[in-house]
Amino acid sequence: MDFKQAYVAQDWSYERPLLACRISPDGQQAVTSSEDFSLQRWNLATGEKIVIQGHKSWVHAIQFTKDGSQLISGGCDGKLIWWPIVDSEPKPSRTVEAHAGWIRAIALSADGTQLASVGNDLTVRLWDVASGAKLLEWAGHEKHIYSVMFHPDGQHLLTGDLVGKIHLWNIASKQIARSFDAKPLHTLEAGQRVDFGGVRGLALTADGTQLIAGGLHKATNPLGAVHEPLVLRFNFADGQLLKSHVCDGIPGGVVWRLSCLPDGTVMAVCGGSSGGFLIFFGGDSEKDIHRFQLPALARDMDWHVPTERVATVHHDQHLRITNLFLKTG
Repeated sequence: MDFKQAYVAQDWSYERPLLACRISPDGQQAVTSSEDFSLQRWNLATGEKIVIQGHKSWVHAIQFTKDGSQLISGGCDGKLIWWPIVDSEPKPSRTVEAHAGWIRAIALSADGTQLASVGNDLTVRLWDVASGAKLLEWAGHEKHIYSVMFHPDGQHLLTGDLVGKIHLWNIASKQIARSFDAKPLHTLEAGQRVDFGGVRGLALTADGTQLIAGGLHKATNPLGAVHEPLVLRFNFADGQLLKSHVCDGIPGGVVWRLSCLPDGTVMAVCGGSSGGFLIFFGGDSEKDIHRFQLPALARDMDWHVPTERVATVHHDQHLRITNLFLKTG
């Protein structure tokens, strides 16, 4: 495996800038969202797309169900919508008024039975995937919640907010089991009166020993997009900060999503005024160990492990598929 040999293998365009993306479990399709409030389903073999309508605002959160038969989308209109995504022309099968305001992120439990959603109303909610019924809810943070993920044990949930607070929740008790201090990802710019930054992405290393959080720092002029990407690496057991991974030479960059490769390398998608990158971080180095420049500003990514492909969506209206590894032999 050599991610330094990554290359863009497929490149397709839409009519408006794209926001979010996920690859289906079988690797045959991808779904994206765009600034015209629609979703797009792409055939990854042919590039053929179908436009899907349902939300009344931008969609930043999309997730396939475990078997790939349905897609769940969370919009800035506060709605969760279930789609029979394998239908020839998918129509909403269920719509839930889930949050007051933006849904920032959703996550699926490892067994595929529960969905977590978070957003601007400061509330964490859990949903039954099969029925759409709300299972639990609790007040989670004092500022907007930007990210959420289930712990693989199914008993805990991780959430990250605007001011760099990461909480590990015991789902059954709705109590905080542990917190992580990611405040380097937050800037309060008094002159512009801007709270800026936040925990934009969360990931766990494959062995579960380290928690990774991504976003931005050095926001000396947030409204002018003067800031740099930052990734923090924590010891999961005690919350100790192990490493602050910096990215020199990417002014205006933001880490939007993270994935952990099997060897512990962290892959991040970065987008901003400097363009788009897939950035790779090793556990022993403060700085990135490799960066793959994408053709345009990137906003989201999804890594499909079985096929070793990465989907990225871009402000220039393109969905791109990057082959992460070249196999030999």
